[in-house]
Amino acid sequence: MRTWATPVGTLAQIKVGETVVNTYDSKATDAKTQGAAFDKTLAGTLKSAGYPAKADPAWINWPMAIVVLTILVIFVTMVYGPIAAMLVEIFPARISYTSMSLPYHIGNGWFGGFLPATAFAIVAAKGDIYSGLWYPIVIALVTFVIGMLLVKDTRKSNVYHED
Repeated sequence: MRTWATPVGTLAQIKVGETVVNTYDSKATDAKTQGAAFDKTLAGTLKSAGYPAKADPAWINWPMAIVVLTILVIFVTMVYGPIAAMLVEIFPARISYTSMSLPYHIGNGWFGGFLPATAFAIVAAKGDIYSGLWYPIVIALVTFVIGMLLVKDTRKSNVYHED
């Protein structure tokens, strides 16, 4: 994927091989008509360039897909299992429920929820399909540094008794 600088307000164009497909203004009065024409033109351009209409299930490596998904689920459980205990131990018992819920949901909701949109925006801005991978890497590194600097060890303290 490549991007080209254009003047502000210029409608996007999609280049498939040597063919350029112009997009349309979604705020135009005939946007529905333009949208249908765009969809038809893009589908025809992709078909003539040799792209299939949909993925061929025969090409899917189901055993490998299941192995990869199983590994990813194991990684997720390795993180989500201990995180609840860690978040509870960080705060006093009287506020532990709220203090556990807030960072958990901000981290998962905001940073995780916006991951696809943010990664796509980075890819669109940079023109490199792999540049969007920097978002989760940077967030993980920042989280690691903050955790190492600010999270205290509660191993020998009584987290359920306030002094």
